[in-house]
Amino acid sequence: MMRLHLHLLSDSTGETLDAIAKAGIAQFDGVEVIRHFWPMVRSEGHLSRVLAEITQRPGLIIYTLVNSGVRQKLEAQCRLAGLPHVAALDPVFEALERLLGQEQKARPGGQHAMDAAYFARVDAIQFTIAHDDGVAAEDWEQADIVLAGVSRSSKTPTSIYLANRGYKVANIPLVVESPPPPSLFTLVRPLVVGLTTSPDRLIQIRRNRLLSLNQVPETAYVDQEAVTRELAFARRIFADQGWPVIDVTRRSIEETAAAITNLINDRKAKEAN
Repeated sequence: MMRLHLHLLSDSTGETLDAIAKAGIAQFDGVEVIRHFWPMVRSEGHLSRVLAEITQRPGLIIYTLVNSGVRQKLEAQCRLAGLPHVAALDPVFEALERLLGQEQKARPGGQHAMDAAYFARVDAIQFTIAHDDGVAAEDWEQADIVLAGVSRSSKTPTSIYLANRGYKVANIPLVVESPPPPSLFTLVRPLVVGLTTSPDRLIQIRRNRLLSLNQVPETAYVDQEAVTRELAFARRIFADQGWPVIDVTRRSIEETAAAITNLINDRKAKEAN
């Protein structure tokens, strides 16, 4: 197996570089990647210390540096040392400059600025955490999205993922023995989405959950007939209410969230028209 030292060098937190690196690494097999993070590099002195460390473990350097002096020094030193280096966001910035007819602001970590959108995202996360698993039904009308589904149908992780993108989300478990409050069926503002999955997949997830809690893995919670009945109960509710339904059986959390975001955008477009 080939080993690669991957150096992620940023004048901000490095989160963008981390996402780019993960996407790139996922396309290659048989490679052991050792990632090194060098965040908040904003001076030539700091860069010199980082380069001294990098030369001890040479590899590919992916960087985002908006300070021209720091960037030029990095590129010059890389050329002298024969180190491969890539400016990750250059093609994006260049395309935007051409289309918008203006130069970039050269602002480190601009996407992390504490603006109105930042505080809205914080509010969304707080709301979502406070309205997990059917809590505080009196506030559901304030949500942007309400997710409904049986236990272990990925409601909570999907809610948190969406909250990190600024959506206030409430999620409600659908239980045969304990129907949801009537207020769920009179919501106007939120987009209510039903989440479903296959019985076999749900049983597998629930059984793993029971094992992780050191509980008996053979109960009605994982009984084939009972699970099938639960899912049918939820699907009837979805159909009766006319809610959009997403099957999460073969979807990642990110894919489910993307589908929900598309539904939100479609709804906004229709309202605008």
